[in-house]
Amino acid sequence: MATRRSRQLFRRARRVIPGGVNSPVRAFGSVGGVPRFVDHARGARIFDADGNEYIDYVGSWGPMILGHAAPPVLRALRAALKRGTSFGAPTESETHLAELICGALPSVEQVRMVSSGTEATMSALRLARAVTGRSRILKFEGCYHGHADSLLVGAGSGVATLGIPGSPGVPQAFTELTVQAPFNALDAVQGAFERWRDEIACVIVEPVAGNMGMVAPEPGFLPGLRELCDRYGALLIFDEVMTGFRVAWGGAQRLFDVKPDLTCLGKVVGGGLPAAAYGGRRELMEQMAPEGPVYQAGTLSGNPLAMAAGAETLRELARPGSYEKLGALADQLATGLREAAAEVEIPLCSQSLGGMFGFFFHAGPVHDFEQARQADAACFQRFFRGMLKRGVYLAPSPFEAGFVSLAHRPADLRATLAATRATLASIARAR
Repeated sequence: MATRRSRQLFRRARRVIPGGVNSPVRAFGSVGGVPRFVDHARGARIFDADGNEYIDYVGSWGPMILGHAAPPVLRALRAALKRGTSFGAPTESETHLAELICGALPSVEQVRMVSSGTEATMSALRLARAVTGRSRILKFEGCYHGHADSLLVGAGSGVATLGIPGSPGVPQAFTELTVQAPFNALDAVQGAFERWRDEIACVIVEPVAGNMGMVAPEPGFLPGLRELCDRYGALLIFDEVMTGFRVAWGGAQRLFDVKPDLTCLGKVVGGGLPAAAYGGRRELMEQMAPEGPVYQAGTLSGNPLAMAAGAETLRELARPGSYEKLGALADQLATGLREAAAEVEIPLCSQSLGGMFGFFFHAGPVHDFEQARQADAACFQRFFRGMLKRGVYLAPSPFEAGFVSLAHRPADLRATLAATRATLASIARAR
């Protein structure tokens, strides 16, 4: 597989961009080799600068749920472009997307648009601290909520991929206000509330973890968090930046029938453009300026192009059968991975939910970040590189979920699983 052009572009980028990338995990640091510079994409496939073609299961890290360059989204963007690209003033498109979100998510009565998932979680924490008058937050080891200072403690995603425990530049005072607990461990959350009874403002959680690899909540975990937050007067924040409109219409909160106080959204709601949101009950959201005293602002918040792409994406997802198709594709992929690994006696566990899937080179099951870190990282590296060589593009990290789209076809999955069997057989022979 030719990589000459990508290598040239990477060398050029490293002269003017730290590490040659604008988000660390893209650098292929944990898997080796040169990152592929993408030239264009369509449907379920991406094409790199050397002309190589890949079946894509990254999907821009989740947003491309309709596939790349989806015709309905392109039409919506062309229509929006004719009216202008940014105004710094209210538009009807903002209200329209807000109405779609509020109509879909059981817990959201009002929503504020922002430009990134980090901005959404940061703003939700500020609101939670303001309305409770408390300073501490509780998060879960391996859950990534963006790169805001207080949320980098024990984070998954690229932080885990690079082996960074937190980050220089984050004052100790910030980290001291962040309480950690293992994912799926209600007893640890109970213990934290007993110790800091009147100090914890909120619990923030990925209802389905996707940044330590995909890890589903155990039965009773999310309802248990709801009960503990109610008992101790804290707010429950669901970070649905990844799961929102990805695992179900209305997100994980509808799927698991648990209502958080605040919800953070991103990825799918922008349809592939930079957009995110946070929302919740009216009485909470009315504390945000200009109605209330809690300040948050953004020059490009509610950008009309992002609003058009997001709204069109949600309209397409609302069509009957969308989530049944996504679920069937992801389940077929997760099942096929397990079966292929079993044929050559390589330990692998996998699971899927809606349009998400994940796997670990680990006998399983995996319930938390500590177990995720016990997976065979060297085997993942060999698997990633073997699949890339065979035309399948996976996330270049063992701590990331994978994504299917409505553009994936049965032939794509057959080709993917054929590549899987060949790659795993090669790994097994080398042992």
